[in-house]
Amino acid sequence: MSNSSSLNEFILLAFADTRELQLLHFLLFLGIYLAALLGNGLIITAVACDHRLHTPMYFFLLNLSILDLGTISTTVPKSITNSLWDTRAISYSGCAAQIFFFFFLFLAEFYLLTVMAYDRFVAICKPLHYGTIMGSRACVKMAAAAWGSGFLCALLHTANTFSIPLCQGNTVDQFFCEIPQILKLSCSDADLREVGLLVVGACLSLGCFIFIVVSYVQIFTAVLGIPSEQSRHKAFSMCLPHLAVVSLFVSTGTFAHLKPPSLSSPAVDLVVAVLYSVVPPTLNPLIYSMRNKELKQALKKLIHLILVQQQ
Repeated sequence: MSNSSSLNEFILLAFADTRELQLLHFLLFLGIYLAALLGNGLIITAVACDHRLHTPMYFFLLNLSILDLGTISTTVPKSITNSLWDTRAISYSGCAAQIFFFFFLFLAEFYLLTVMAYDRFVAICKPLHYGTIMGSRACVKMAAAAWGSGFLCALLHTANTFSIPLCQGNTVDQFFCEIPQILKLSCSDADLREVGLLVVGACLSLGCFIFIVVSYVQIFTAVLGIPSEQSRHKAFSMCLPHLAVVSLFVSTGTFAHLKPPSLSSPAVDLVVAVLYSVVPPTLNPLIYSMRNKELKQALKKLIHLILVQQQ
C-alpha cells in the first residue's frame, strides 16, 4: 500500500470481539446517544419556544446544545452501527468527513465556551453595561465567530491530513477517525505543515483557556465583594453550570491529547476517547438544567405540553 490513493476504507478499533459484548456495546451506546439527543433536544426546543429564555446566556446555550448534538452524532451512530452489523470498516470519504465534522464541532464548542465566559463576566462585573455590550447583534457575531473559527481550523487540518501520503496500512487504533491516529499511518514521522497547524491551534486553545481563567478570577473577585448573601448565591448559580461544563470539556480533552506516552495503549486510548467525545455532550444538558430554575421551569412546561398533546 504505497499511498493514500490506494485506500478505499479504514478499519476502526472494535470495542469487543465476542458477539455478546458487541451487542452490549450497541445497547449501551444507543442508550447514551438517545439520552444526549433527548437532553440537548429539549434544551434547544425550550430555549427556542420560551420567550423568557430569549437572552444572551440562553442563546449561547442553544448553540452549545446544537454543537453537542453534532459532536456526538459524528462518532456514536457509526460505532453502534458497526457493532450491530459486526463490522469495523469506514469508507475513506466517511473517515474524512468524520474527522472534519468532529474537529469543527469540537473546536467551535471550545470557542463558544470562551464566549460564554465573557458573557458571564459582563453580566456580573459590568451589569449596568450588559444590555449595551451583549446586544443581539453582538451575540450573533460572537457565536458566528466561534462557528467560523472552528470551521476554518477543521478545514485546514482535514485537508492537510489527507494530503499526506499514507503507507502504514489502514487500521485506525480508535473507535472513530481522528487526526492523530491517521497521522500514525503516514509515511513520515511528522509533516511540517501539520506541525505548524497544531502549534497555531494549540496557541489559540491556550489563549482561550487563559481568557476563561482570567474571566473567572475577576468574576469570583466581584462576587465575593457582594454584601448580600442572596445576590452572591444567585451570581454563583449563574456561573457554576458553565464552569462545570468547561472543567469537564477541558479536563477530558487535555488528558486525551496530552497524556503521558507510558499510559498509551489501545484500551486506555479507547476509554479516554469515550470520555472526551461522548461524555460531555451527554452530561452538559444535565449540568445546565440542575441549577437553573428558569430552564427547569421551561423544560417542565415543555414536557407537560408534550404529554398533553399525546393524550
